[in-house]
Amino acid sequence: MRLAILTLLALTGLVVGFWAAVLPESFYGDFPGIRPSWVSLDGPYNEHLVRDVGSMFLALGALAVGAIVVRTTTAARLAGVAWLVFSVPHAIYHLMHLHVFPPLDQVLNAVSLPGLALLVLAVVLLPERVSTDGDRARSRVP
Repeated sequence: MRLAILTLLALTGLVVGFWAAVLPESFYGDFPGIRPSWVSLDGPYNEHLVRDVGSMFLALGALAVGAIVVRTTTAARLAGVAWLVFSVPHAIYHLMHLHVFPPLDQVLNAVSLPGLALLVLAVVLLPERVSTDGDRARSRVP
């Protein structure tokens, strides 16, 4: 379960991060890509800010990839804590500013952002796997 969530976090961080860091105007005008833009509804375009957000997503994606490669519970939890530090305030901000979105997008934000934070919390809180002989299986992420 933890590995699946880390993979989702890695993909999210790398795809969203690349888009925002490399194509900031497109990210501002088109994210999430399947609905009308969410980013442009919340203020004027700022290339520096969008590129910085993209770089932050890339860093979180790289951390998730590192946790997948290292495959220890400690590395997974560290990646989870980093994602929590981002995703909880991010979700709170958007939940407090749902009024800028059309009704369907309000629902999508109200479900997806806290949902991501809950998945990340699972990465942090899932117990360490214990092998059949009772020793902790530290070498592999469950």
